[in-house]
Amino acid sequence: MIYLDNAATSLHKPEGVVLAAADAICRLGNAGRGVHEATLAAARVVFDARDKLATLFHVGDPTRVCMMFNATDALNTAIGGLICPGDHVVTTAQEHNSVLRPLYRAQQQGAQLTIVPMDRKTGRVSEADILAAIRPDTRAVVCAHASNVTGNVLDIETIGTFCREHGILFIVDAAQTAGTFPIDMQQMGISVLCAPGHKGLLAPQGTGVLCAAEGVEITPMRVGGSGVHSFSHTHPTDYPTALEAGTLNTPGIAGLSAALDFIQRKGVETIHAEEIALARQFYKQISLLDGVTIYGDWSTDHRAAIVTLNLEGWDAGELSDVLMQEYDICTRAGAHCAPLVHKTFGTQAGGAVRFSFSCFNTEDEALAAARAVAELAQEGD
Repeated sequence: MIYLDNAATSLHKPEGVVLAAADAICRLGNAGRGVHEATLAAARVVFDARDKLATLFHVGDPTRVCMMFNATDALNTAIGGLICPGDHVVTTAQEHNSVLRPLYRAQQQGAQLTIVPMDRKTGRVSEADILAAIRPDTRAVVCAHASNVTGNVLDIETIGTFCREHGILFIVDAAQTAGTFPIDMQQMGISVLCAPGHKGLLAPQGTGVLCAAEGVEITPMRVGGSGVHSFSHTHPTDYPTALEAGTLNTPGIAGLSAALDFIQRKGVETIHAEEIALARQFYKQISLLDGVTIYGDWSTDHRAAIVTLNLEGWDAGELSDVLMQEYDICTRAGAHCAPLVHKTFGTQAGGAVRFSFSCFNTEDEALAAARAVAELAQEGD
């Protein structure tokens, strides 16, 4: 099987991730719920992961790194806990529903929302247009670092620097870039960074992270057990406990910690270079085909390793099914939870087929996928 659906979740993990998660299931207790060895060992694992994430993303204080269950959980927490009725928020048309739906809900509750459009040809969102949409009453800019459909990357440092200079919150969805692009929260002016563990961070599903800059106080979406202040009617306000109600996914976090060791050893820049080389090789082969439409800006390698396409004569869903059934190639067809992207491209009726690469893929796999597309393009003629 050739797995090219890494934008949805990483399938191939470093060996240490599997071993760490299995060990945690067998050995660890509940972090923060006692002082016996099993719970103290769990607390150490969670702290180690928190500390590694703080280093990777240049958070500063590890206690500002909060463990979530996925990027959607993190984004809901950030948006729901920071945006109030009357606030103005700027976002973009390239967003995943993990950003759009919490913002639509905030809009229904009285917030004001401006959505910056995409270029219909390249799918790019202009950073200048984002900054131009900011008003005196703007509370926050919320955007994806990279589109999960086009792979296009925003210059978040330019946006974040402007936001910091003007006292505006900058919430970044790093679902497609965490672990594969350098991210420096302090340098880039990021107020809140939200990321899943199970994609570029190569961790198990059910893990995610919310990193909050100093001074950013988020009203928690979940309250309940915390292991401390049990007689208080209100949830603790100290980070990270403020945003970590209930039992954490300790086996997943143990796997995440091991994955972070792998990423640190290999290097984020090296991982991205390997992934984009594979995506570029695949792109070069299929871009020569008649009847293929490829979405996104391929004039640069500063992009996520995502190639999304349609073939003339093929329904996207049918194409993805045939790739699996006849070629053993895993892809993702449909709207990719990014409705405004497909409305921009006019593909909302059938969607498109997405190929997304990992550093665990190979050159042979990229070429095999290209050959499969070429054969199916001839069939569609």
